[in-house]
Amino acid sequence: MITRKTTSRRPRRFCIPATAVAFFALLSSGPGQAQEVSGQADPWETIAPFFSPPAEFEGQLGDYRSPLLLADGTPVKTAADWKKRRAEILQQWNDLMGKWPPLITEPKIEVLSTERRENFEQRKIRFHWTPNELTTGYLLIPEGNSPRPAVVTVYYEPETAIGLGKEERDFAYQLTKRGFVTLSIGTTEATAAKTYALYYPDIDHAEVQPLSMLGYAAANAWHVLAQCPEVDSKRIGIVGHSFGGKWAMFASCLFDKYACAVWSDPGIVFDDRPSVNYWEPWYLGYHPRPWRQRGVITEENPAHGLHLRLVAEGRDLHELHALMAPRPFLVSGGSEDQPKRWVPLNHTIAVNRLLGYSDRVAMTNRPEHSPNKESNAQLYAFFEHFLKKR
Repeated sequence: MITRKTTSRRPRRFCIPATAVAFFALLSSGPGQAQEVSGQADPWETIAPFFSPPAEFEGQLGDYRSPLLLADGTPVKTAADWKKRRAEILQQWNDLMGKWPPLITEPKIEVLSTERRENFEQRKIRFHWTPNELTTGYLLIPEGNSPRPAVVTVYYEPETAIGLGKEERDFAYQLTKRGFVTLSIGTTEATAAKTYALYYPDIDHAEVQPLSMLGYAAANAWHVLAQCPEVDSKRIGIVGHSFGGKWAMFASCLFDKYACAVWSDPGIVFDDRPSVNYWEPWYLGYHPRPWRQRGVITEENPAHGLHLRLVAEGRDLHELHALMAPRPFLVSGGSEDQPKRWVPLNHTIAVNRLLGYSDRVAMTNRPEHSPNKESNAQLYAFFEHFLKKR
């Protein structure tokens, strides 16, 4: 349900016709079937090289426990076995992180303002992203009148992604210019308070790990887009950088209605690097306040909470990656996700192979943490191939 507070007098604009196909048809089509978009080079040509690990990492599985083993050690050999194992992984992680509240599947959306920007309409909207908390974001809708692919962007605040923040992080703006409907959301108030994430039912009594709760909020954002007449609900992706990359990763892994995802340099597995800081209380190390001093784990500044248990039990985030299969995802790697991350990614490749899929796991690499024009061009091509191709 959508209500409007203030709007412009311009007529509502809808999306241009798109040759939509069902999501599973998209997944089952091969790379050779991709078409040129708006006269530009086939997006597949841009991203195809990034679906194969370098020779030194090909087939390497490291010390990560295979997701193709049931909890009792029985090997997963068939698609039916995987269905059982997938449910097992999801249940185990949800039990550890805390159960989500019921999803908000019919969100009430209040339109606070509407303005025209270039070839799209920008709506500032407000909706419940948790049962007890409203958020404000931006819905960008290109010209046209048919259901289009869409992408949710997540970050510290929603303005950066729509082009009102740091350069090369304007994912929503750039994707909308390419014909996608986008919804930009962010944790503005929590970022200002340096608590960053979401806490349910409140910050002093959190029953769900904050990073999982961010995934829950993004699942509700999916429903905001899905009910828009301008959007094809089978073609909705999600993207985020750094903090937003962690957020996008947990959202897409834990909520299977996201058709595909891009995770920009989040640190895709546990590590002791300062920026791969899943031990912090706003990620997977929640504990009652006062909180530990921010930074790496030391004897003087120990970590607390679930993260310690996950590490002690030999768990890692590659188990969550496997929940994506056969949905495609791209790791837009920077300083935190260098080529060695292919080792955990090989486990999801193995799951896809069991299911009969290839070219579902990709990684690009750059030296710096920040996105750049080249990495972003690859990111946009990924979405164009998997969500927009004919």
